[in-house]
Amino acid sequence: MDKIVIIPTYNEKENITLIIDAIFALRQGFHVLVIDDGSPDGTAAIVKSLQLKYTGQLFLEERTGKLGLGTAYIHGFKWSLAKGYRFIFEMDADFSHNPTDLQRLYEACKNGADVAIGSRYVAGGGTVNWPRNRILLSKGGSLYTRLITWMPVKDTTAGFVCYRAEVLEAINLDQIQFLGYAFQIEMKFASWKLGFKIKEVPIIFEDRKFGASKMHKGIVKEGILGVLKLRWHSLFKDYRNRVKNTGAPTVFPTMQGEDQKVKWG
Repeated sequence: MDKIVIIPTYNEKENITLIIDAIFALRQGFHVLVIDDGSPDGTAAIVKSLQLKYTGQLFLEERTGKLGLGTAYIHGFKWSLAKGYRFIFEMDADFSHNPTDLQRLYEACKNGADVAIGSRYVAGGGTVNWPRNRILLSKGGSLYTRLITWMPVKDTTAGFVCYRAEVLEAINLDQIQFLGYAFQIEMKFASWKLGFKIKEVPIIFEDRKFGASKMHKGIVKEGILGVLKLRWHSLFKDYRNRVKNTGAPTVFPTMQGEDQKVKWG
């Protein structure tokens, strides 16, 4: 019950078996939680079949409808905290994040970091086979975010992250406002504002080989406007107090008809 990797999915049948097998092949004690948003391609059914192979290590939460990346991760965070995991990871299903880097993120958090980010934009990091327009969008988005928020993170939109449980317990997850592109930014911003130590670990990000990208104009728009909103709240409103968990219980609503579980922050 030490390390769990949260993987949100929507139509990832080409990748899901490969990524799950690759994580367990590391033999480093990682568990996996898949949050599937009603994939019509049968992604959830594939995960269910793999649970027979990885009993007690692979978990599935099914949601009806495409509810957004941010809500999937928040659901996974609450689930993982309720189960007592100490190191909680975010990771894509499409191999843009290399499973072998999971241990490096874990080691960073074991050795002093509260949040470890798999970063494309620190020395040693980079991208492979990514379209030029996506590179410009990503680098431009990170630069824009740093300029507006003053947050000392070079890869602000990174989705490959390890959180110590104490970080997620300290954040009022119900106050995280964004669902898509800006969700990753706000989680880092909230962690920074609450005084946690963030470390960027260089990774090589490789564009997906199978399946379709989930990026669209609405996600980009949310990122642009969301960063401005974060800055506004941090300047003229008490953002830190809003996102700080003051001790109220976090209720985890199970998706499978069990009694609700409560985790005190």
